[in-house]
Amino acid sequence: MKLRSIVITALVAMLIVACASPEATTAEPTSDIGAVRTSAASTVVSQFTLTAAAFTPTTSPPTNTSAPDTTATMTTQPVAEVTNAEGTTVALCDKYSWDPATVDVNIPDNTIMSPGQDFVKTWKIKNIGACTWGEGYELVFSYGEKMSGEPQPLSAAVAPGQEVDVSVQFTAPDLAGSYFSFWTLENDKDIPFLGNDNKALYVQILVQ
Repeated sequence: MKLRSIVITALVAMLIVACASPEATTAEPTSDIGAVRTSAASTVVSQFTLTAAAFTPTTSPPTNTSAPDTTATMTTQPVAEVTNAEGTTVALCDKYSWDPATVDVNIPDNTIMSPGQDFVKTWKIKNIGACTWGEGYELVFSYGEKMSGEPQPLSAAVAPGQEVDVSVQFTAPDLAGSYFSFWTLENDKDIPFLGNDNKALYVQILVQ
């Protein structure tokens, strides 16, 4: 009898549980699968955006706005004269000239020399510049055959308008032929200056 009561009680309990109202049971809301996928895609896009931003420079690379200095430094040789802002012609500092009839003090053109012969050539020139030629001024080789000639400093100051003799010692070449050696004056800044019509002084010999 007691066993039957226990069985009946158990059955009743099972019926009560089985018949319970669905509203009494708390269930998880069913998620919309489309919404889930959209949310996931948005999250991925956001992650890529943040990653790209992390690797994007916040400032532009420096730009070199100054052009390279491609201008070469050049030394301009003096000319006979210049015109200033007022339109007045002004003589430059260093300029010389000569008289064709007297420039060759000795050793005229085509003087015959023996091979290896030593000789001294002298020219007469005039200071037609605005400056006095002084210390540091010298007669220097320009081009042609040097013939062992060496630079010759001026022996004394030469004022504007004054004439002076300048000389160089040479040695004639060993081979027969005609030889030219061109020379010019140079100031104390090592800048050659011009002679008559931009010509240099020269000596011409014939070796026989």
